[in-house]
Amino acid sequence: MMLPLIPLFPFIGFLINASIGKRLSKSAAGLVACAAMVASFVVALTSVIQVAGLPEEARAISQTVFTWIASGDFKADLTLRVDPLSSLMILVITGIGSLIHIYSTAYMHDEPDSEFARYFSYLNLFAAFMLVLVLGANFLVMFVGWEGVGLCSYLLIGFYYTKKSANDAGKKAFIVNRVGDFGFVLGVLMLFMRFGSIDFQTIAHAAAGLTPEAMWGPLSIATLLLFVGATGKSAQIPLYVWLPDAMEGPTPVSALIHAATMVTAGVYLMVRVNPIVHLANHNTLHVVAWVGAITALFAATIAVAQDDIKRVLAYSTISQLGYMFLAVGVGANTAAIFHLVTHAFFKALLFLGAGSVIHGMHN
Repeated sequence: MMLPLIPLFPFIGFLINASIGKRLSKSAAGLVACAAMVASFVVALTSVIQVAGLPEEARAISQTVFTWIASGDFKADLTLRVDPLSSLMILVITGIGSLIHIYSTAYMHDEPDSEFARYFSYLNLFAAFMLVLVLGANFLVMFVGWEGVGLCSYLLIGFYYTKKSANDAGKKAFIVNRVGDFGFVLGVLMLFMRFGSIDFQTIAHAAAGLTPEAMWGPLSIATLLLFVGATGKSAQIPLYVWLPDAMEGPTPVSALIHAATMVTAGVYLMVRVNPIVHLANHNTLHVVAWVGAITALFAATIAVAQDDIKRVLAYSTISQLGYMFLAVGVGANTAAIFHLVTHAFFKALLFLGAGSVIHGMHN
């Protein structure tokens, strides 16, 4: 089993650039970071091919790395799982991530050697945490990745730390995400109280034998709290305010975090907990759909009046994420994930194209 290698390769790239990156040449530091992502992509692709070869009803591969917490009846393993949903996500993260890393080697070439290595160490660390988030087989492992990408987004948005606007944008992103994460934690605790487990498959099997709630109940509240976490990470109303300011970071960061990967984590979460959401009454789905629809219209309207090329794309991203949540809310999870994948490609390309224009116009 090779699943731990998928997040491990970018993490090793982070360790190398964070520790000895200053003493490496720019080409060496860039090569380490890019090689780590390409190696992760190769392992991810191998795992996905392996999953695709399994019978349709058994398309999942799990690997328990070690038992993380064991206390009384509670047990939490560090388990990674690849199934059809996480297969798509790891290919998007490692595939588009590799291309953005390669683009960054030229885009950031004017930075001093130490800053160049620091940038790539943050980028590799972000990729490692994002892979942990989508590969986690239970809420606790997912939460490690969830918080990790929040930390890395703060570091990358505030990369030019001598600029006050970049510092402020980093802090804003960090604080707004913490508001959403508070809802996420409460939702997970409520689900644990209800099902006695934090493993996605165990909860889904337990939920299969239950009848849907007729009125507001613990499951409805738990799923809405998880949705609060999703709105923070995916910049939906009212927690969208951090994403436009996040454009203070380098443009490849905007392409990786704010188009292809991190902001789609909320959509991934809502699709992942889909069996529980459908057990809650339809009011939960109505809330998800309405928030998505309002955000899609609201953000697109704001984008019309922007004159900064990256802010236009930022509001466009918020609007597109709204469409994904609208799809989740009306039960079209396949459409939501399809849009997630296509958006990752076209919006990352738009940001990288914008970066080329900004570079060509000397900022």
